[in-house]
Amino acid sequence: MPSLPYIPDSITVHLGAPNDASAPNVTVPFIEYIQNVASSEIYPTWPESALRANIYAQISFALNRIYTEYYRSRGYPFDITNSTAFDQYFVYEREIFDNIRNIVGDIFNSYLRRPGNVEPLYAQYCDGIEVSCPGGLSQWGSVNLAQQGYTPYNILQNYYGDDIEIVTNVPVGSIESSVPTYPLQLGSSGDDVRILQIRLNRISDNYPSIPKILATDGIFGDDTEAAVLRFQEVFQLTPDGVVGNATWYAIERIYAGVKRLNELYSEGITLQEVTRQYPGTLERGSIGTGVRNLQFFLNYIEPYYNTGITVDVDGVFGESTEQAVRNFQRFMGLPVDGVVGEQTWYTLYNAYRGIVQTIPVRYTDGNTIPFPGVLLRQGSESEDVRVLQQYLNYIAERIPEVPSVSVTGYFGEQTQAAVEAVQALYGLEPNGLVGVITWNTITSLYNDLYQGERLQEGQYPGYEIGM
Repeated sequence: MPSLPYIPDSITVHLGAPNDASAPNVTVPFIEYIQNVASSEIYPTWPESALRANIYAQISFALNRIYTEYYRSRGYPFDITNSTAFDQYFVYEREIFDNIRNIVGDIFNSYLRRPGNVEPLYAQYCDGIEVSCPGGLSQWGSVNLAQQGYTPYNILQNYYGDDIEIVTNVPVGSIESSVPTYPLQLGSSGDDVRILQIRLNRISDNYPSIPKILATDGIFGDDTEAAVLRFQEVFQLTPDGVVGNATWYAIERIYAGVKRLNELYSEGITLQEVTRQYPGTLERGSIGTGVRNLQFFLNYIEPYYNTGITVDVDGVFGESTEQAVRNFQRFMGLPVDGVVGEQTWYTLYNAYRGIVQTIPVRYTDGNTIPFPGVLLRQGSESEDVRVLQQYLNYIAERIPEVPSVSVTGYFGEQTQAAVEAVQALYGLEPNGLVGVITWNTITSLYNDLYQGERLQEGQYPGYEIGM
C-alpha cells in the first residue's frame, strides 16, 4: 500500500463480481466514479446532510479498497467492483444528478478515518431496510437523522462512533503499485525495506513461526532474510528470501488481514508505520531538525493558506512558531493548542504535499522544485531522485569535492556519497539522508552556482548573488 493515502485521478472498476472473468473493466476519473456511485446508491431528493454523509462514506470505502490494494494484491487488474455483494453500485455511463455532481465536486478530496490512523475508514453501509449492516451507516436512516437536523458529521458519528474524523484537502495523484521497482534481498536498504520489516513483525504476532526482525532500520540483513524465508514457506511461495512482486503482495494482503484494515473496526495503521516524516510531538521550547522542518512547511504553505505569519527557520520553537501553528490549526479546523502532535503534523504535511504535487518537475534554467515532502535515502527510487541527481551533477562539475553521479532515478551509493559531500561542505551531519534541510542546501547551492554563471556571462539577474 502507498505510504500515505491520496485521491487517485482515476479508478479501474470491474463491472461484475471479482471472479467473473467475462465482465469488462472500465477506467474512469475518480470524481466521476463517486458521482456515479452516489447517483446509483442514493436519491437526489434526500436532504443535503444525508447526501453528504453518504458520499463521505462512499469516498472512504473506495479509498480503503485502493489504499490497501485489496484487489491488486490478489492478482486482479482492477481497484474495485460494481457488485454490491462486495463493493458499491456503479452503472457505467449513467446520468449524474446535478446536485450530487456539485456535492461530490465539493468534497471528493476528503475521506473518513479513525484519529491516529492513516488508512481511510472501511465505511460499510447498507440501505437499512432490505439489508442491515450492524455498525455501518443506514442510508435510509441517514435521511431520518437529516430531517431531525443532524449535520453530515453528526450522522456519520451516529453510525461509526464519536472517534471519527474527516480528512480534507487530500492531494490528488495517479494510482501506483506499492511493489518496489527492484526485488528486495540481502543487502538492500531504504524505506521499502523498513516497511517490509514492520509488516513482517506485525504478521509474526499472528504467525509466531515467522522470526522477529530485531531492528526495523531499513537494512535487509540476515534476520530480515530469515523472516522473509519463513513467510514464504508458511504461505507456499518460492522460498528464496527475495521479495519480488508475489511475495510483496502476499505480505501486503496478510498484513491487511491481521490488522483487519478492510473491516469497520480495524487495528489501524499509524503514521510512524508508513513514514519517518513525523518527528514526534513539537511544542514551545523544542529545538532541532524536526522544528526546522516544521518551520519550512509553515512558511511554504502560508501564501496558499493565508495563515498570516512566517517564521525564521532556526530550529527553535518559540513564540512566533507557536502562533504560526495556532493559525494553521485554526484555519484547518484542528484543536488550537499550538502543539504539533501527529494530527497537526500530518495535516500540515498533506497540505504541503498537495501544493508541491501541482508544480512541474524541472531542473534546468536555474529553476528548482521544493522539497518533495518525502525523505530520500539510499534505496529510494523516483523522479524526485532523478532531479536531485541532476542538481548534484551540476554542482559536481563546479565543486571538485562533490563526486558526480549517474542520473538513473535510483538513490545508490554514488548519490549517497555526493549528498554526504555537500552536507560536509555546509556543516550538516553527513548521513546521506535528504530531508528538508539537505534538499534546500543542495537546491540553494545549485541556484547560486547557476545564477553566478549567468552574472559572469553579463546577464544581470536583477539582484546580487552571494557566493
